Amino acid sequence: MNKTLIERVEVNPATSTISFSSIPTDGTYTDLYLMLSLRNSTNTNYFTLKFNSSTSNFSQKELQGEGSGTPASASRTDSVIRLSVATGNFTGNTFGSTQITIPNFASSNNKSFSVNAVTENNATLSYQAIIAGLWSNTSAISSIDLVSPANFVQYSSASLYGVSSGSDGITVAS
Repeated sequence: MNKTLIERVEVNPATSTISFSSIPTDGTYTDLYLMLSLRNSTNTNYFTLKFNSSTSNFSQKELQGEGSGTPASASRTDSVIRLSVATGNFTGNTFGSTQITIPNFASSNNKSFSVNAVTENNATLSYQAIIAGLWSNTSAISSIDLVSPANFVQYSSASLYGVSSGSDGITVAS
């Protein structure tokens, strides 16, 4: 796919929120793609995803594994989207990796998105998840916030890309 970097944020100093507040909704891009490398400062193993400052009208279906001998689990929620992230008690200087794809982010339809996430840890416990999500809102997504209940540590990073479509309306592959 043809991706154009819209904005990259590298955390310095630690902060509880990473924001993308000027997402073009003028048709320049058809889809959004987020690449995240995050670590929390405490043992809190998640962060919250917000579109246009909203934490409502989200739903998700998730398949998650822990790698600790606990069987993989599936769940469905109708609430705020919480995504796994490496924690302060995981192997030092390791970061979780998350990719979020948001197709048709500027359309007047509800917004679907998909997530692939994994934490890194030199131990048995490590989280892996795939998520199919829906934000039941017809507004174009013009801002995205990633919010930690603790802090994202220094060198955590987030990159937002716009995905372009070809003249026939089909996403361009490269």
